[in-house]
Amino acid sequence: MRRLSRSLKIAHTIIRYRLDTFIDDLPLPWYLRSLLYLMPWRYFIKVSQPRGVRLRLALESLGPVFIKFGQMLSTRRDLLPDDIANELKQLQDNVPPFSGQQAQLIIEKALGKPVLALFAGFVVKPLASASVAQVHEATLLDGREAVVKVIRPGIAKTIRKDVALLYTLAHIVHAVWKDGRRLRPVEVVAEYEQTLFDELDLRKEAANGSQLRRNFEKSEMLYIPEIYWDLTRQNVLVMERIHGIPVAEVDQLIAQGTNMKVLAERGVEIFFTQVFRDSFFHADMHPGNIFVSRQNPEKPQYIAVDFGIIGSLTAEDQSYLARNFLAFFTRDYRQVAQLHIDSGWVPADTNVTAFETSIRSVCEPIFNKPLKDISFGQVLLGLFQTARRFNMEVQPQLVLLQKTLLNIEGLGRQLYPELDLWQTGKPFLESWMKDRVGPKAAYRTLKQQVPDLLDKIPLIPQLAFDTLQQIKNQPLQNRLANEAIVRHGEELRNKQRRKKLLAGVCIITALWLGHEPSREWLEQLSMLGWVVGGLGFYLLIN
Repeated sequence: MRRLSRSLKIAHTIIRYRLDTFIDDLPLPWYLRSLLYLMPWRYFIKVSQPRGVRLRLALESLGPVFIKFGQMLSTRRDLLPDDIANELKQLQDNVPPFSGQQAQLIIEKALGKPVLALFAGFVVKPLASASVAQVHEATLLDGREAVVKVIRPGIAKTIRKDVALLYTLAHIVHAVWKDGRRLRPVEVVAEYEQTLFDELDLRKEAANGSQLRRNFEKSEMLYIPEIYWDLTRQNVLVMERIHGIPVAEVDQLIAQGTNMKVLAERGVEIFFTQVFRDSFFHADMHPGNIFVSRQNPEKPQYIAVDFGIIGSLTAEDQSYLARNFLAFFTRDYRQVAQLHIDSGWVPADTNVTAFETSIRSVCEPIFNKPLKDISFGQVLLGLFQTARRFNMEVQPQLVLLQKTLLNIEGLGRQLYPELDLWQTGKPFLESWMKDRVGPKAAYRTLKQQVPDLLDKIPLIPQLAFDTLQQIKNQPLQNRLANEAIVRHGEELRNKQRRKKLLAGVCIITALWLGHEPSREWLEQLSMLGWVVGGLGFYLLIN
């Protein structure tokens, strides 16, 4: 009954915001198009807003799960037109909190003790609320300030129902839209489902936060709050409380004398460090998750929270991506095209010259601008859109990277409009590439492999003896194998001889049985003769 009610609400939302116009241009069969034009709401509810605005409002009206889905879609610029992606980017996840007393009961059940036994202080009123969880202030027994994140009760059931409906819509899009196969809507929903259910397990978020904290231990650029593992469970996460200025509050940052140029450049450096040094990057770095420390405004330090979405790259992807960036800004389009083919991002049979020409046509207009005016994220987006025309497979790890880069670049330019992202990132990339392919890299690789080599050295004499023994016995083994082949061939020839002999006997018998059918006692055997003769011919042919 609830599913029916939810389906009716979705249908009402589609009608109210005239989302049916999204399929007007699809190549539908004439009977479906006729049915669509007969729908009465098309004549009573007028379209008065752009399609992106209507889609955003519809998702907002459907609630948290659909809002988060829209937020995720806004990062998939490889799949969506720019007007829709830009509008979905405005979705805000403002969700009313659930009861603080209920949150308290969830904490006590998860940790097995009363809140007063777990914390020196606990604020029942939520500090912040989102679609999946909400946060409460607390004080640990030793006096340290903390925040407690609690998963919403019943949210898993709500997510399952809404995701099931999203799958239904995705299958419909895949079936009726000619671009459905390329856009892979079912896979997009599957990716979203995985992200949602990962967020429901706060132990995963805690593990991500711990790893980031280790990666940036004693860093002046980025601070990651401490996770209190003794008080963390699947639906409860307790971590250090941080105090800072939200990064979007530019007026407050300027008021305290923050060096905005350094702040913007450090944001870029943090991105490249996470991607290329650690291959472990915070993939949800929107302004709501980033703060700036109030200490030392001249050398400002970022503070990051919410580690539910983390991205990583393989060593091969790191290398190809760094070389792509460097080739792009030296305008070596042939190298860019070849790297895409070598990496497997586009099919191996792609025409390199045609691909190079397409990349050049997209990028040359961009490079007519000063470097500081070039959007790094838009360059990457243009590259993906061009590669898509050459059947580039959607690379999830690169989509997360693109999303993070767009967030970082947008944030950096908001903080310091004169930010030259290329000038900031190029030295890092060049240094990283030298470190990867130079003598230091070879020495480091050898140093890493030495322990394994030392373990295997005692085995070398035995391996050498076994190899020599196999070489010594090889002639004997070859001779035995050849003899077996000869024997097998002789057996086959003997079988063929027997078959031919039997076939000959059958044919001669048939001729003898049927050569004088006028005799009365032989007439009865004539049919038998034909059968025996047929068998003989079959054996002979076979």
